[in-house]
Order: sequence, then structure tokens, then C-alpha cells
Amino acid sequence: MKSENEIRQSIRRWVLFFITALLLSGITAFALETELGWIDHWLSGSKSSLYFWIHKVYVALKDTNQKYPFLAYGYDWLAFAHLVIAVAFYGVWLDPLKNNWIIQFGRIACCMIFPLAFIAGNVRGIPFSWQLIDCSFGIIGLIPLTIIYKKIETLENAIHPYHAV
Repeated sequence: MKSENEIRQSIRRWVLFFITALLLSGITAFALETELGWIDHWLSGSKSSLYFWIHKVYVALKDTNQKYPFLAYGYDWLAFAHLVIAVAFYGVWLDPLKNNWIIQFGRIACCMIFPLAFIAGNVRGIPFSWQLIDCSFGIIGLIPLTIIYKKIETLENAIHPYHAV
């Protein structure tokens, strides 16, 4: 059986991974037009449906940003939200037992991606295949969060063997 310290270190590594993923996800939302331009250029030789979708999104975003740059402010808030949520997970880093609710919150948020992707995606005319890609972020997020959740249960049992989380 692992020691309390080993379990805590493992939790911290997974939390650091998750925080880093949230930060990267948030930071990339600030420069969306530039990043889509790179992907559009990179895929330009391809005649795949992915290229046509990326190109359509890139042209629409570029056109919108030229005509109505204030709408990009919404992406700034999206990026900011990712950064703020990442900060919340620092609480788990500090005290995983006390802040296990943050992991539960994250797992619930990951599950909420599915109805949002399918409902809003359908209303906004997003291709179903892209809605599935969006849903994959919920699945990808659930994996480390569930691992962390189980490790916190293990930590709780190691500290208080007769007390369940």
C-alpha cells in the first residue's frame, strides 16, 4: 500500500496536469483567429471535410473580427473563465480532502458538455462530427478528474481507514 505522502504526490501530479490543460485551453482562446489561420494554411493542400470546415470557420471568424472586433471579447471571457477555473483546482493541490468538492464540480462540468454540444451545436448548425469532438473534451476531462477522485478516496482511507469519503 502506498504511503500518504506518495498518494498526495500522485494527486498533485494529476492536478498539475489538469490545471495545465485548463490554462492552455484558456490561453489558446485569446488568439483564435491567428491559430485558425495557421491550421487553415497547414491543411490548405488537403481536400478533406475537416479542411473545408476549418476554412469556413476561419473565414467567418476573420470576417467577423474585421467588421465587429468587439465580438471577440466573448472569446476573451471564455479564455478568462478557463484561467479562473484552473485557479480553483489549486485548492485541491493544497488540500485534496477538504477540496474534493472541486473535483466533483469538475466532473459534473465535464458531463454538462454533452447536452451543451448536442443542443447548442444543433441550433448553431455545427456538424455532428464536430459536436462529437467537442464532447471528447468532456471525456478527456473526466479521465484525470476521476483518477484524482479515486486517489482522494484512497488518501482518505489511508488516513481514516474506517471513515468513507
